[in-house]
Parts: sequence; C-alpha cells; structure tokens
Amino acid sequence: MDVMPLPLYEVDVPIRSTTGLRGVHVFTGRAGSRRAAVRAAHEAYDAARAAAATGREVPRVRPNGWGARGYRPGWELDWTAATAGRWHDPYSWGRAGDCEL
Repeated sequence: MDVMPLPLYEVDVPIRSTTGLRGVHVFTGRAGSRRAAVRAAHEAYDAARAAAATGREVPRVRPNGWGARGYRPGWELDWTAATAGRWHDPYSWGRAGDCEL
C-alpha cells in the first residue's frame, strides 16, 4: 500500500534586526498540521543558531526534511506571531509540455 507524503507547509515568522529593520523569514517543509510545521521550523532555526554559535556549518536539511539556509546574528524571530499554511507553488499553474508552441 502506498503512503501519501505529508503536505508541504510554509511557515512565515516576523523578524526584526537590532538596527530596526523588519521582515519575514520563510521556512518550508512537510508536516501533518500547522502546529507541527511551526514546531519543525522552530527546531530547524534552533539547530542553525546552535551551529552558528559554536562555529559549525549550519545544517541545510534536518532528518525531518526541514532546514535553514543560514543564520543571521542580530535578527530576532517572533515565533509567537508565526503563521503556517499549506504551501502552493506559484509556478504550478502550468507545466512545460502543457502548451504547444
């Protein structure tokens, strides 16, 4: 019996720098719920922060498929304001080969 993969989620976390800049840090990965997605994103961020603090390379992908591309010292993430929802590929409206040229 084939098992369907978990849906892909996007987690948006508001960020601010010590210099007053603001933005949103985006994480994506597979999860069974919004809550699980936020938890996985937070764990990926914590692993990136811990690696950077000890001079190690930031882990790109964790065993659960979530990861961080990097870590920026001086930026704070507001996890209490994080939002999560199913991720939809903005380029999925058509595939190469669907159109005749």
